[in-house]
Amino acid sequence: MDNSLAELDARVAGCRACSRLVDWREEVARTKRAAFAEWTYWGRPVPGFGPPDASLLVIGLAPAAHGGNRTGRMFTGDRSGDVLYAALHEVGLASQPTSVSVDDGLTLYGVRVTSPVHCAPPANKPTPEERDTCRPWLVSELKLLKPTLRAVVVLGAFGWQAALPAFAEAGWTVPRPRPVFSHGARVVLESLTDSPTDTPPNSPLELFGCFHVSQRNTFTGRLTPEMLRNVLCTAAVAAGLPARPYAG
Repeated sequence: MDNSLAELDARVAGCRACSRLVDWREEVARTKRAAFAEWTYWGRPVPGFGPPDASLLVIGLAPAAHGGNRTGRMFTGDRSGDVLYAALHEVGLASQPTSVSVDDGLTLYGVRVTSPVHCAPPANKPTPEERDTCRPWLVSELKLLKPTLRAVVVLGAFGWQAALPAFAEAGWTVPRPRPVFSHGARVVLESLTDSPTDTPPNSPLELFGCFHVSQRNTFTGRLTPEMLRNVLCTAAVAAGLPARPYAG
């Protein structure tokens, strides 16, 4: 396992394991979208974003072709990110409500954002094989975060299904039968202690389900800003973060 998240992030950014995803992300970076013709696209796997001692983790699906695949940062430069970071800011977990580029000054407070698939997939749909190939990166990330991690918000059913086996591999006990995804789902995962000297010992992880911040969900009202804020605020409290209720 990598010794630090910085080392892990560097390795993630160099991954070429899935030929379909490599071809797609690089094709998008070459052809670009007209609105971003002046951009030099990132065009590589997008590592997680946030402090190495985060106590709250937000897990999405995969980078957007003209969002994270363009900017090189999770949920940055697309409408889904607009919704997510605005909500994080409103509950006191981000320094600003917008996320447009890696040098825009955004800071997350006690929160890290990642995904089970690190490359932008065609039609926003990774295959099960691509999901499973990418899982070791999430497992390594979870292990490195484990000393401080206390709560996780998973956005959408795909992320939920991808994350559960990763939690098990990283040292938490996942109930059987596996918990079913739903918006507002809340599950406690007990920690498996590797040795009596683990610090802190046996820290449980609270897992929260939330509809994904996709345009389909937010435009149709399936996921409202209030619903997202409520999940993030509840999870932040579980993580021991000083989140504030949104006053409107």
